[in-house]
Order: sequence, then structure tokens, then C-alpha cells
Amino acid sequence: MSHLTPNDPAPSSPSTSTAVLATPTQDITPGWIVLRVMMGVLVSVVVGLVIGVMALGIALVLAYPNLPELDAITSYQPKLPMRVYSQDGVMIGEYGDERRLYTPIQDIPDVMKQAVLAIEDARFYQHGGVDYIGVIRAGLAQFAAAGSQGASTITMQVARNFYLSKEKTLTRKFYEVLLALKIEHYLSKDQILEVYMNQIFLGQRAYGFAAACETYFGKPLKDITVAEAAMLAGLPKAPSAYNPFANPRRAKARQRYIIDRMWENGFISAQQHQQALEQRLVYRQQAEMPMHAEDIAEAARQLVFAQYGTQAYTRGLQVYLTVATGDQTAAYKALRKGLMDYERRQPYRGPEGTLSLRESGEPSDALLTEAANEYPDLDDLRAAVVLEASPRKVVAMLLQSGETLSLTGEGLRHAWVGLSAQASAKQRIRRGAVVRVWRTEDEAGKPVWLLTQRPEVEGAFVSLDAKTGEIRALVGGFNPGYSMFNRVTQAWRQPGSSFKPFIYSAALERGFSPATIVDDSPLFFDASVTGSQPWEPKNYDGTFDGPMPLRRALAKSKNMVSIRLLQAVGVRNEREWITRFGFEKEKHAPYLTMALGAGSVTPMQMAVAYSVFANQGFLIQPVLISKITDTHGNVLNKARIRLPDESMRTLSARNAFLMSSLLQEVTRTGTAAKAQAQLKRADLYGKTGTTNDAMDAWFAGFHPSLTTVVWVGYDTPRKLGDRETGGGLALPIWIDYMRHALRDTPVQDIKPPPGVVRFEDDWMYEEAAQARAAAASAAVAASAVKPASGPAPGGAKPAAARPPNLPVSSPVLIQPRRGWFDFFH
Repeated sequence: MSHLTPNDPAPSSPSTSTAVLATPTQDITPGWIVLRVMMGVLVSVVVGLVIGVMALGIALVLAYPNLPELDAITSYQPKLPMRVYSQDGVMIGEYGDERRLYTPIQDIPDVMKQAVLAIEDARFYQHGGVDYIGVIRAGLAQFAAAGSQGASTITMQVARNFYLSKEKTLTRKFYEVLLALKIEHYLSKDQILEVYMNQIFLGQRAYGFAAACETYFGKPLKDITVAEAAMLAGLPKAPSAYNPFANPRRAKARQRYIIDRMWENGFISAQQHQQALEQRLVYRQQAEMPMHAEDIAEAARQLVFAQYGTQAYTRGLQVYLTVATGDQTAAYKALRKGLMDYERRQPYRGPEGTLSLRESGEPSDALLTEAANEYPDLDDLRAAVVLEASPRKVVAMLLQSGETLSLTGEGLRHAWVGLSAQASAKQRIRRGAVVRVWRTEDEAGKPVWLLTQRPEVEGAFVSLDAKTGEIRALVGGFNPGYSMFNRVTQAWRQPGSSFKPFIYSAALERGFSPATIVDDSPLFFDASVTGSQPWEPKNYDGTFDGPMPLRRALAKSKNMVSIRLLQAVGVRNEREWITRFGFEKEKHAPYLTMALGAGSVTPMQMAVAYSVFANQGFLIQPVLISKITDTHGNVLNKARIRLPDESMRTLSARNAFLMSSLLQEVTRTGTAAKAQAQLKRADLYGKTGTTNDAMDAWFAGFHPSLTTVVWVGYDTPRKLGDRETGGGLALPIWIDYMRHALRDTPVQDIKPPPGVVRFEDDWMYEEAAQARAAAASAAVAASAVKPASGPAPGGAKPAAARPPNLPVSSPVLIQPRRGWFDFFH
């Protein structure tokens, strides 16, 4: 190899230079090449890391200050639904977009926490909020094929659920990591896990594992098993995909995988692992409330919403009512039975619809499912499709359960016309017809199915404590919950004869007494008196019995006597008088027809009004909500429930006593005599009511401790039937309920107050008795000095006796009229 020195001449041509470069003798090996490549890659990685760290640092500097504050987590306030409970703690209603039962971390069973950690984040208590290997893996998956991201820790999921969108991008993942680090800095591991297990959505409107346990298994979280915990732990990834109701096979496969993961992570033993795999899960079949109190729950919801606004559905308010489960159930069954008994007396209208069935065989499951949605069951009034039909036998299949029924004999009695050869096309029962069957009991108490129809008639029932106003039971119609119309508080109907006691009460203050004789002879009034057209009122039975005492007149519900009493009292005076009982005088026109109950009332108003008689003179306000608490049991509002005092008095005690005596006669010998006869007790008081053309049927009555009112009628008024009355329709419902409500209540007589005496075998005001005694003495004295009286001059009849002109009782304090909505406060 030649070397040039400074004394050497420069090369004279390119060829000389080329020769020089082509003469090196250094040996280049493959190992040396690999070494240089590795050094280049290392330098590139180092440079890349430096650049990446610098970029990450710049990103952190720019992004971290823009991260949201953690108030939503550190001051976590979950959206908790409002729950409504009965007096005995049974939940009867839930309102809110999210079902949630907030549970502190210490109250969450270990098996539930372990199941979640096993599938979501097994190293949760070891890492600092971010599983870096998992994050890198997710990033590579994103670059590879826009694959689904994974490796999100529980802390990262909390960050995403509270602050970030669901989009799958590196930017969102980057912010998710930063937020997770920030959350870990401010919250402990248990606090993070508590938020996660209460916030996560698990399908079926359930948020959090406590609510999900109730929703899917119908049990509290504290009672959950390993197998059930594993099933719930599989829901966060995809609540709809792994919903055991909608996708049982897929949910089962994921559950078994989680059980395996729990074992692999040492959370459960081999024995627990095997038992969990073998356990057969039993899911909650129906989300029905334990009792039918939909009208009450809705009334409570309206009251709470009026006070709290939309926060009522997110604050987790616990609303406790005055209604007891047993009383409400008894009221529901009594009203339902009474309406069904009436419906079975009506002509059979025909099937509700028709399904297209093959000529033989049973319908397919798909067809039954579709039909069950179109014709839902109405509690014990079930929808069924007819498979066979003949005059002697009908075979039908229940749409909901697929159970087959065979109906014969008495079970076909109501629908016989639909099975006869004379049936019209609309009435005919044939294969494929959708009918209603009702499960009830025969006289021996044996369950029996009856072929019948859905009632068109409606009813209302309300029962409240006569002294405090606490509502004990309320049913707003035949199918509570199917309609927003609560007939107890919203149906304005004519009270008919059940309004007569308030006419009699006013008459007592005008000198009348239960023994006063009033004529039951015919009356006629022209249009100037009635305000509309000529009126010739009649008694229900069309007969007139002449002069009779008020006691008998009310017991027999004599219309002519009530009209004459209203004439004596004066229509304008009567309109003022009824406000003492809570009625609105504007709803009662100032005409004599008011004597027969031609005004408008609601069943709730009637219950309040009759309570004035029951409690001996005090106007009470209905109370539905006893208290409202927050999720921790702290009382936010509590009703002022008190016994009546003189500030609440609107009627004298002696007036209330005499009216109670008259109403007791109604249940003893009058139109409601079945009450005392069937319940076998004398401390029952009340009045039947049937309006003109029998469009409304009532019974309003009470025991000294309990007032109960029943109404039956059509929503669009029409005749109930020529032979239908309040005593035949409403009274049996009242008796059925009171048999339950008074079963443990001793007989309680109402004691006569001062100012009331027994005279001539009846009760009356003391001054009335004195006046009658004085009149009798005067008559005896006159007969001793005067000759026997003969016919009046000219053959005229003696004038009808009028009640003595006695002083009116001293005025009684009347409370200011409150709004109808306040009847629930």
C-alpha cells in the first residue's frame, strides 16, 4: 500500500486516483456490519425516546392544567331514584331514570369485589392507576388494525365514565391515562372502587351492583353467591351483549370464564370454584310490586315532585306513606271482586280479538308472545286463546304462561250466549278467539276459572283514619297503573242519596230532631224553582208513605222528606253549611235538587265529610306521606299527625252525635242493613247513594275510628241497570273491606255529649226535648178546658205540623277552605 507525502507530486490523472482507492486491504466481516446496524438502531431508539419524552413532557405541560376538576368524584352524588314505601316498609313505587342502591365499599361483599377485580383489574391494588404494559398493547392494537382497545384499569374506567366520551382514539386514551393518575393522587383505592361499583351501568336501567343484584336476582347484594357475582361481573364490558335475560348462552359463557379467573387469582378455593360452576342461577321472573298501590304511589310522586322538582328523581328520597300493605291489599281485592261480580251480571259482549291458528295443534311460542303483548293480563283477569269451543266445554291456553285450561259448567255460565247457536258474529267464541278468564274461589273456597270479560264499569275506594286523616287504603280504579286517572281524587260525580245526611245535619240546627214528623207525599216544582225544567221528584220505589219521623225517612232514603227539609233550611243556607264538611259550594247549584245529591263531589271529599260525623265534629285533612328521608335515613320532612282539637271543630258534638245515631239506623234497619247483619256489630254508620237513572252507586260509612267510601259507575256516565243501587253495588265492597279492617277492633259506641238527651225513645237536643215536653203539657192542659175539636171550618184540613221555633245553636268556627291539592298534605 502506497502513501503520499507532502513531497510527492500530485496525481496527474483520474486514473491514478482510482487506482489508489481501489487498493485497500481491510477485511469487512458480517459481524461488523450487524454491530454497526445495532448501534444505529440503538441511537435511533435513544433519540426517539428523547424526542418522545420531550413530546410527552410538552404534552403533559399543556394538557394536565386542562384536565377537569375531580369534584364529580371526590364529592360523588349518584343519581338515586325516589322510592315509595308503605307504612310497614314495603316498596310500592320507584321513580327515576336510573335504578341505583348506593352501597358503601365496606358493605359490598368480598365475593362481589373479587369477581370484578378478577375480570376487570386483577392488579388494582398494586398499580398506580395505569397498567403501562396494557396501555402499550392497546396502542399497538390501535395502529395495527384499529382494533378494540383494552387494558383499561378500573381507575381509567372511572375517568372515562365521568369525564370522557366513548370514542376509541389515542387522544382519548392519553387523557384517560392522565385523569387516572390524577384520580389515584386524590382518592384511595377503596374510594375509587366504591365509586366504580356504584356508578357502572349494568343493563335493565340498573346502575351499580347492588341495584343489579335486585334487578336480576331479586335479592339484596349481601346475599349474593360466587356464581351470581360472576354473572354480574361480566356485565360492565357490554351490558346488552351479556344480559342473562336477552342472551343467556353468551352470559353463561362469560360467567364461567370469570369463575375460572377468580380461581386462578386465588380469590376462591377449588371447592368454591366447582360449586360455582355447578350452581343453577334463578333469575327474578317479574318486577311486580308486592301489592297493588299504583294510584297511591303516583299520588305520592306528584306531591314530592311539587316540592322538590326534578331533584325528586335523583336525590334518592325515601318516601314513607300512611298506607299499610294488608289494608291496601284488602281494598284492592274487595273493589275488584265487586266490579267483577257486577260485570258477570251484564250481557256477554264477545271475545276481545282473534288469532290465526292452524286447524289443529297448539299455537307457536312466537304467536303466543306477540299476542301476550297485545292482550296483557290484568292481574287475575288473564288473557287466553281458545283451542276448542262447544256449548259444554271450552279449552283455552293462557297467553302469558302457555298453561292449558278446561272450562265447563259454572265456568261457562257468563259466556253461554257466545257458545250458543244464536250467537252473533261479534259474540261467537270459536277456535282462535282471545277471551278473558278469571281465577276466583267457589263457595267452598276452592279455586275455579270462569270465562268472562274485561269490565267496562269502574270504581273508586278510599279509607282513612277518621281522627287523624291518615289514608289507610286507596284504589283509583279496576286496573291501577293502567291509567293516570285516579277516580278517588279526580272523578267528580253526583253523590245522590249519600249526600242527604248533610241536609239532615243542617235541619237539626233549625229545630228538627230525629223524632220530628215530616210528610213523604208527592211534590211538583216548575222551572222557576228548579232552575231548568219542571220537576216532579219520586222516591226510588215509586211509592209515598206519608208522614214519618226523620229517623225512618233517612233509613229508607225518602226523597220527599229530604226536599222538604231543604225547603225548611233554605238552599243558600245549605250551601254555606256544607262547607263545614269540606265541600265546595260552587259545585252545588242553589236549587232544591241539591237535596237529592245533584251536585258534584269526589270520593275523597266524601270520606273527609263523613269523617266529621265519625270524629264528632272535626274537619280533618287527608295525610298520605308520613315522612321523607334521604338515603342515609335522615328525616327531611315529617307530617304533623295529631288528634283533633277545638281549633279544627266545624260541627257541634251534639249535631255529630245525632247524625251518627241516624246513620246507625241506616245500617241497622235501612238501605244498608246488610252491614250490621253480615259484620255482626252495631258500631257501623253510613248511607247508601244512588243517583238519578242509577248512573252512580255509593256507600259512604264509618266506624268511629275509620271512614271508608266506595263509588261505582262508568267513566262516561250511563245507567248501571234498573235494579242496581248503592246498597247492591257499593255496600258489598265496603263490607268486604271493613271485615278485614275491623277484625281486631273492639266494638266502640259513641257516647252522647253534653246538650243531648233521650226523650220519647229518641235522642234530641236538650232544648228540643224541653220544648216538646212543654208543648205536650200545654196540649194536655188545653184538652182539659176545651171541648173536643171538630172538623175545621169549611172542611179544610188541619195545617201540617211544623217543627218548634227553637233557637239555632251557637255558630261554630269554620276553617278556611284549602286547595284540593292540599288534601294530600
